[in-house]
Amino acid sequence: MINSVIGSGIFGLPAIVAADLGRESPFAYLVAAAGIGIVMGCFTEVASQFRQAGGPFLYTRVAFGRLLALEVAWLHWLSRLTAGAAAINLFATYLGYFWPSAQRPLERALLAAAILVVITGVNLLGVKIGAHLSSAFTIAKIAPLLIFAAAGVLYGVAHPAVSPVNPRVATAADWFDASLVLIFAYGGFEGALVPMSEARAPQRDVPFAMAVAFLSVTLIYILVQIVVVRVLPDPAQTDRPLAMAAQVFLGPAGAAFIAVSALLALFGYLSAQMVHVPRMTFALAEQGDLPSVFAAVHNRFRTPYISILVFATLLWAIATVGNFRWNVVLSSASRLITYGLVCGALVVLRRKTPSLASYRLPLGPIFAVIGIALMIVLFAHTTREELGWILATAVIALLNWLATRRHVAANTTTVAEANSAVMEERDRS
Repeated sequence: MINSVIGSGIFGLPAIVAADLGRESPFAYLVAAAGIGIVMGCFTEVASQFRQAGGPFLYTRVAFGRLLALEVAWLHWLSRLTAGAAAINLFATYLGYFWPSAQRPLERALLAAAILVVITGVNLLGVKIGAHLSSAFTIAKIAPLLIFAAAGVLYGVAHPAVSPVNPRVATAADWFDASLVLIFAYGGFEGALVPMSEARAPQRDVPFAMAVAFLSVTLIYILVQIVVVRVLPDPAQTDRPLAMAAQVFLGPAGAAFIAVSALLALFGYLSAQMVHVPRMTFALAEQGDLPSVFAAVHNRFRTPYISILVFATLLWAIATVGNFRWNVVLSSASRLITYGLVCGALVVLRRKTPSLASYRLPLGPIFAVIGIALMIVLFAHTTREELGWILATAVIALLNWLATRRHVAANTTTVAEANSAVMEERDRS
């Protein structure tokens, strides 16, 4: 769960949040944590009811039907595409510490192609190889952040904070912008809920994982942001805030260490995306929700090669035409709809299955309504361009539903029916 949340954002977002809020930016993580904590609480109750794989797509399908489930699936795919593109953009930025030309448009496009050729080729050879590649880079993401935070805090105790170059009073609009961006920072936990059929006891495992991940991630984010705004006079002027801050209290070697760590972490994050995301379109095609070509499996390597190649191609295109902030904000905005629908699913499923054995969020319906309201408020702050992308994705999902509804039986699934197939498979095993 922690690995799913701490992705590419931590290496680039401190500068963006500091640009909006300055010295007040650490408090933005607390505000965002309060909001996303409500959403995570709703996810905890809903997810604890299911033993089947699928995550938000499954929850929405059981609660609201196939149309909204397809909307969630397509928006989830958009958020994964833009999150991966943001990681590629940030990879070029941190590589620029060693090779400044990496941030030029042509070089960045060629770099993105090279990264994706390697990761795509590995994943075409087999899911086991791709999963091992993803796992190999996990430690490169967490350990350097802990070292950075610890060294930065010790430096802050011994040295006074630098004076900001451009002190400013944050407006309500600034807080909204920062909150929307930080949805990206705290997002991703829903991805860890997709393989729930492999959880031993969802009623116990999901609440524990959510609580530990929420507290751990919030602490890491706040410490990193405090260090950045204390040691850099103007964090908004750099697109490598952690490397620049590390250079202050660890010297050039520290900055290089953080830059290399960021590159390894971002490569690992992209490896994980290439393992998980194409298999979502593969699963939808298997169920008849997408054209059967997406379910094509390579004769030799047994991998969904069409889904992998389509995802890699679109990822390269979006990374090439957009920048880090644009991809982050679009990814965050598309998640808001999914989060709001899962909050609504809590209320619906409580009415449908009032006696089902699962984790129950205290005052769950009240928190669900608050979560929906927060998502609506944040979504209302999206720009026309972001809204256009989301509406275009929603229209594609609608056309997808219209094109396949005759071939897919009407959805009458209940929670019990969704879980029964998993239990039967376990019994056979």
